[in-house]
Amino acid sequence: MSYSSFAAVYDSLTFNVDYEKRAQYITEILKQNNITDGLLLDLACGTGSLSVEFAKRGYEVIATDASQDMLMEAQNKAFSEGHGIMFLCQKMEETDLYGTVGAVVCSLDSINHLSSYDDLKKTFATLKNFVDDGGVMVFDVNTLYKHQKILANNTFVYDEKDVYCVWQNRLFDDKKTVGINLDFFIKDGKNYQRFNENFKELAFTDDEITSAVEGGGFKVLNRYADLTFDLPKEDTERVYYVIRREYNG
Repeated sequence: MSYSSFAAVYDSLTFNVDYEKRAQYITEILKQNNITDGLLLDLACGTGSLSVEFAKRGYEVIATDASQDMLMEAQNKAFSEGHGIMFLCQKMEETDLYGTVGAVVCSLDSINHLSSYDDLKKTFATLKNFVDDGGVMVFDVNTLYKHQKILANNTFVYDEKDVYCVWQNRLFDDKKTVGINLDFFIKDGKNYQRFNENFKELAFTDDEITSAVEGGGFKVLNRYADLTFDLPKEDTERVYYVIRREYNG
Protein backbone atom coordinates (compact mmCIF):
# COMPACT_ATOMS: atom_id res chain seq x y z
CA MET A 1 0.00 0.00 0.00
CA SER A 2 1.63 3.22 -1.16
CA TYR A 3 -1.19 5.73 -0.72
CA SER A 4 0.02 7.18 -4.02
CA SER A 5 -3.36 8.60 -5.09
CA PHE A 6 -4.49 9.21 -1.52
CA ALA A 7 -1.46 11.39 -0.76
CA ALA A 8 -2.32 13.85 -3.51
CA VAL A 9 -5.87 14.41 -2.23
CA TYR A 10 -5.45 13.68 1.48
CA ASP A 11 -5.51 17.32 2.58
CA SER A 12 -8.60 18.03 0.48
CA LEU A 13 -10.45 15.13 2.09
CA THR A 14 -9.38 16.01 5.64
CA PHE A 15 -10.24 19.69 5.42
CA ASN A 16 -12.46 19.29 8.50
CA VAL A 17 -9.53 18.19 10.72
CA ASP A 18 -8.48 21.10 12.90
CA TYR A 19 -4.74 20.38 13.02
CA GLU A 20 -4.00 23.49 15.05
CA LYS A 21 -6.51 22.48 17.72
CA ARG A 22 -5.26 18.89 17.76
CA ALA A 23 -1.61 19.99 18.01
CA GLN A 24 -2.47 22.37 20.85
CA TYR A 25 -4.25 19.58 22.70
CA ILE A 26 -1.29 17.21 22.37
CA THR A 27 1.13 20.00 23.31
CA GLU A 28 -0.87 20.61 26.50
CA ILE A 29 -0.56 16.93 27.38
CA LEU A 30 3.19 17.09 26.83
CA LYS A 31 3.43 20.23 28.96
CA GLN A 32 1.57 18.47 31.76
CA ASN A 33 4.37 15.92 31.62
CA ASN A 34 7.12 18.59 31.65
CA ILE A 35 7.98 18.33 27.94
CA THR A 36 7.91 21.80 26.42
CA ASP A 37 10.62 21.58 23.76
CA GLY A 38 13.36 19.30 22.43
CA LEU A 39 13.22 16.43 19.97
CA LEU A 40 9.77 15.17 19.02
CA LEU A 41 9.06 12.22 16.75
CA ASP A 42 5.87 12.49 14.68
CA LEU A 43 5.23 8.85 13.89
CA ALA A 44 3.22 8.07 10.71
CA CYS A 45 3.13 11.77 9.90
CA GLY A 46 1.16 11.55 6.65
CA THR A 47 1.26 14.84 4.78
CA GLY A 48 2.96 16.56 7.70
CA SER A 49 0.25 18.97 8.88
CA LEU A 50 0.80 18.08 12.53
CA SER A 51 4.57 17.98 12.07
CA VAL A 52 4.49 21.61 10.97
CA GLU A 53 2.24 22.57 13.89
CA PHE A 54 4.67 21.03 16.39
CA ALA A 55 7.58 22.81 14.72
CA LYS A 56 5.67 26.08 15.11
CA ARG A 57 5.42 25.34 18.82
CA GLY A 58 9.16 25.10 19.25
CA TYR A 59 9.80 21.37 19.00
CA GLU A 60 12.64 19.96 16.92
CA VAL A 61 10.62 17.57 14.79
CA ILE A 62 11.59 14.29 13.21
CA ALA A 63 8.75 12.85 11.12
CA THR A 64 8.42 9.34 9.73
CA ASP A 65 5.96 7.63 7.42
CA ALA A 66 5.92 4.42 5.39
CA SER A 67 4.67 6.20 2.25
CA GLN A 68 7.14 8.09 0.08
CA ASP A 69 4.21 9.89 -1.56
CA MET A 70 2.92 11.15 1.78
CA LEU A 71 6.43 12.27 2.74
CA MET A 72 6.83 14.18 -0.51
CA GLU A 73 3.66 16.14 0.29
CA ALA A 74 4.89 16.66 3.86
CA GLN A 75 8.33 17.87 2.79
CA ASN A 76 6.83 20.38 0.37
CA LYS A 77 4.50 21.64 3.09
CA ALA A 78 7.30 22.05 5.64
CA PHE A 79 9.49 23.85 3.10
CA SER A 80 6.71 26.26 2.16
CA GLU A 81 6.14 26.99 5.87
CA GLY A 82 9.86 27.54 6.45
CA HIS A 83 10.44 24.67 8.90
CA GLY A 84 13.46 22.38 8.79
CA ILE A 85 11.86 19.05 9.64
CA MET A 86 13.75 15.78 9.14
CA PHE A 87 11.60 13.30 7.22
CA LEU A 88 12.38 9.56 7.16
CA CYS A 89 10.62 6.82 5.20
CA GLN A 90 9.99 4.10 7.79
CA LYS A 91 7.24 1.83 9.01
CA MET A 92 6.34 2.62 12.60
CA GLU A 93 7.16 -0.91 13.74
CA GLU A 94 10.62 -0.54 12.16
CA THR A 95 11.53 2.85 13.61
CA ASP A 96 15.26 3.48 13.45
CA LEU A 97 16.58 6.87 14.57
CA TYR A 98 20.08 8.28 15.06
CA GLY A 99 19.48 8.85 18.77
CA THR A 100 16.67 9.25 21.27
CA VAL A 101 13.78 11.72 21.53
CA GLY A 102 11.92 13.12 24.50
CA ALA A 103 8.45 12.87 22.96
CA VAL A 104 6.61 10.76 20.40
CA VAL A 105 3.27 11.58 18.80
CA CYS A 106 1.19 9.23 16.65
CA SER A 107 -2.18 10.69 15.76
CA LEU A 108 -5.28 10.31 13.58
CA ASP A 109 -5.66 6.53 14.07
CA SER A 110 -2.32 5.65 12.50
CA ILE A 111 -1.94 2.85 15.07
CA ASN A 112 -5.04 1.22 13.56
CA HIS A 113 -3.16 0.80 10.28
CA LEU A 114 -0.91 -1.82 11.87
CA SER A 115 -1.80 -5.19 10.39
CA SER A 116 -1.68 -7.33 13.54
CA TYR A 117 -1.33 -7.40 17.31
CA ASP A 118 2.23 -8.68 16.83
CA ASP A 119 3.01 -5.48 14.89
CA LEU A 120 1.50 -3.44 17.73
CA LYS A 121 3.81 -5.15 20.22
CA LYS A 122 6.76 -4.75 17.89
CA THR A 123 6.06 -1.03 17.51
CA PHE A 124 6.39 -0.30 21.22
CA ALA A 125 9.26 -2.73 21.70
CA THR A 126 11.14 -0.92 18.92
CA LEU A 127 10.24 2.59 20.07
CA LYS A 128 11.63 2.00 23.55
CA ASN A 129 15.12 2.02 22.03
CA PHE A 130 14.65 5.57 20.75
CA VAL A 131 12.80 7.31 23.59
CA ASP A 132 14.56 8.94 26.54
CA ASP A 133 14.03 7.42 29.97
CA GLY A 134 10.95 9.22 31.27
CA GLY A 135 10.03 10.33 27.75
CA VAL A 136 6.36 10.51 26.83
CA MET A 137 4.36 9.22 23.89
CA VAL A 138 0.87 10.46 22.99
CA PHE A 139 -1.10 8.40 20.50
CA ASP A 140 -4.72 7.89 19.54
CA VAL A 141 -6.72 4.92 18.28
CA ASN A 142 -10.10 4.37 16.73
CA THR A 143 -12.09 2.21 19.13
CA LEU A 144 -13.95 -1.04 18.64
CA TYR A 145 -17.15 1.00 18.94
CA LYS A 146 -16.17 3.14 15.97
CA HIS A 147 -15.27 0.14 13.86
CA GLN A 148 -18.44 -1.74 14.72
CA LYS A 149 -20.97 1.11 14.82
CA ILE A 150 -19.63 4.04 12.77
CA LEU A 151 -17.37 2.63 10.05
CA ALA A 152 -18.86 -0.88 9.95
CA ASN A 153 -20.29 -1.68 6.50
CA ASN A 154 -21.12 1.91 5.70
CA THR A 155 -20.35 4.02 2.65
CA PHE A 156 -19.36 7.69 2.73
CA VAL A 157 -19.21 10.14 -0.15
CA TYR A 158 -16.98 13.24 -0.28
CA ASP A 159 -17.73 15.78 -3.01
CA GLU A 160 -15.10 18.49 -2.98
CA LYS A 161 -14.04 21.08 -5.55
CA ASP A 162 -11.47 19.01 -7.43
CA VAL A 163 -12.02 15.52 -6.07
CA TYR A 164 -14.96 13.16 -5.63
CA CYS A 165 -14.41 10.18 -3.32
CA VAL A 166 -16.54 7.14 -2.56
CA TRP A 167 -15.43 5.50 0.71
CA GLN A 168 -16.75 1.96 1.15
CA ASN A 169 -16.20 -0.09 4.31
CA ARG A 170 -16.52 -3.78 5.08
CA LEU A 171 -16.51 -5.04 8.66
CA PHE A 172 -14.73 -8.39 8.87
CA ASP A 173 -16.06 -11.34 10.85
CA ASP A 174 -13.62 -10.62 13.70
CA LYS A 175 -15.59 -7.38 14.34
CA LYS A 176 -12.27 -5.57 14.73
CA THR A 177 -11.01 -5.18 11.18
CA VAL A 178 -12.52 -2.81 8.62
CA GLY A 179 -11.61 -3.14 4.98
CA ILE A 180 -11.63 0.25 3.27
CA ASN A 181 -11.99 0.83 -0.46
CA LEU A 182 -11.49 4.36 -1.78
CA ASP A 183 -12.52 5.35 -5.30
CA PHE A 184 -11.19 8.78 -6.28
CA PHE A 185 -12.30 10.90 -9.18
CA ILE A 186 -9.77 13.70 -9.49
CA LYS A 187 -10.40 16.66 -11.77
CA ASP A 188 -7.86 17.03 -14.56
CA GLY A 189 -8.86 20.02 -16.68
CA LYS A 190 -12.34 19.29 -17.97
CA ASN A 191 -12.10 15.57 -17.21
CA TYR A 192 -11.79 13.38 -14.14
CA GLN A 193 -9.23 10.63 -13.60
CA ARG A 194 -10.23 7.63 -11.51
CA PHE A 195 -7.90 6.09 -8.89
CA ASN A 196 -8.42 3.41 -6.29
CA GLU A 197 -6.83 2.61 -2.91
CA ASN A 198 -7.54 -0.38 -0.63
CA PHE A 199 -6.36 -0.90 2.92
CA LYS A 200 -7.49 -2.17 6.31
CA GLU A 201 -7.77 -0.70 9.77
CA LEU A 202 -7.59 -2.89 12.87
CA ALA A 203 -9.06 -1.92 16.24
CA PHE A 204 -7.40 -3.13 19.43
CA THR A 205 -8.93 -3.65 22.85
CA ASP A 206 -7.70 -1.60 25.79
CA ASP A 207 -6.22 -4.77 27.29
CA GLU A 208 -4.27 -5.45 24.09
CA ILE A 209 -2.94 -1.90 23.94
CA THR A 210 -1.99 -1.87 27.61
CA SER A 211 -0.22 -5.22 27.32
CA ALA A 212 1.73 -4.07 24.23
CA VAL A 213 2.66 -0.78 25.91
CA GLU A 214 3.89 -2.45 29.09
CA GLY A 215 5.67 -5.19 27.16
CA GLY A 216 7.57 -2.48 25.32
CA GLY A 217 8.88 -0.87 28.48
CA PHE A 218 6.28 1.90 28.79
CA LYS A 219 3.59 2.69 31.35
CA VAL A 220 0.09 3.98 30.63
CA LEU A 221 -0.37 7.30 32.44
CA ASN A 222 -3.76 8.38 31.11
CA ARG A 223 -6.56 7.55 28.70
CA TYR A 224 -8.69 10.40 27.33
CA ALA A 225 -11.70 10.67 25.07
CA ASP A 226 -10.78 12.53 21.89
CA LEU A 227 -9.62 16.14 22.46
CA THR A 228 -10.77 16.13 26.08
CA PHE A 229 -9.37 15.26 29.48
CA ASP A 230 -12.36 13.04 30.24
CA LEU A 231 -12.29 9.28 30.63
CA PRO A 232 -13.41 7.34 27.54
CA LYS A 233 -16.98 6.05 27.50
CA GLU A 234 -18.58 3.04 25.85
CA ASP A 235 -19.47 5.09 22.77
CA THR A 236 -16.17 6.98 22.51
CA GLU A 237 -14.92 6.80 18.92
CA ARG A 238 -11.30 7.88 19.46
CA VAL A 239 -9.14 7.42 22.57
CA TYR A 240 -5.86 9.17 23.32
CA TYR A 241 -3.27 7.26 25.33
CA VAL A 242 -0.50 8.98 27.26
CA ILE A 243 2.37 6.64 28.06
CA ARG A 244 5.82 7.07 29.63
CA ARG A 245 9.07 5.29 28.87
CA GLU A 246 10.05 3.62 32.12
CA TYR A 247 13.45 4.36 33.60
CA ASN A 248 16.14 1.74 33.15
CA GLY A 249 17.42 0.52 36.44
